[in-house]
Amino acid sequence: MSYSTLLVQMENGICTITINRPDKLNALNKEVFNDLDKAIDEVNNNPAIKTAIITGAGPKAFVAGADISEFGGLSREQAMALAKRGQDVFFKIENSRKPIVAAVNGFALGGGCELAMACHFRLCSENAKFGQPEVNLGLIPGYGGTQRLTQLVGKGKSMELQMTAHLIDANEAQQLGLVNHVTTADTLLQRTKDILTIIQSKAPIAVGKVIECVNVAVVSDSAYTNGKSGYDKEIEAFGDCFVTEDMKEGTSAFLEKRKAEFKGK
Repeated sequence: MSYSTLLVQMENGICTITINRPDKLNALNKEVFNDLDKAIDEVNNNPAIKTAIITGAGPKAFVAGADISEFGGLSREQAMALAKRGQDVFFKIENSRKPIVAAVNGFALGGGCELAMACHFRLCSENAKFGQPEVNLGLIPGYGGTQRLTQLVGKGKSMELQMTAHLIDANEAQQLGLVNHVTTADTLLQRTKDILTIIQSKAPIAVGKVIECVNVAVVSDSAYTNGKSGYDKEIEAFGDCFVTEDMKEGTSAFLEKRKAEFKGK
């Protein structure tokens, strides 16, 4: 599949999706959203893809924000449609049954921070900067940032960051739990791939169920949880895993003291 704004590479089951607008600091526009939508469908539907990375082209930015040039003259209804489009694509990332990890190289601001937060977890380079500076434009985050930032760093810090538009560096992002690991710029992608390689050695159905259950744990809106609590979801998912071939293989391998060979069945 070809994309106008993305570079997509496959290696050892890992699909690396690079937003490729370095002259615009990889800002999100309609074409990027359309391409991301298609790329995540490819991740979900291609059995050769086990996990995915989202990153940005060039040394300066992961994604420096939304493309503000597209905001001019929009009506209230058009602005709401724009926000919904972004949320829909980011929900698709968040709810992918295959792990999708952000490798944040440089600025992750506004929509870029929201994109990173929609991924299942995040690594960043030492020069990374995170923030939701929309109030500087008389706006608020529209692609899920008010919700996901609060889930990740807590209500008080989320309020402060969004109302002041302050940026945080890589170390503070790690301290707050926004990112899992900080690396050098040169080792960011390899470190991300190393973690995904470990994940790929685990039972893929179980990994997908972890994603489902953890997502329920941080979402209280019944519209997104089908009215079930996280504990209810965990019971169901545990039962689903229990009857898989992978569970039989995993338990047999443990008892026989050998490495399990999971097939995702």
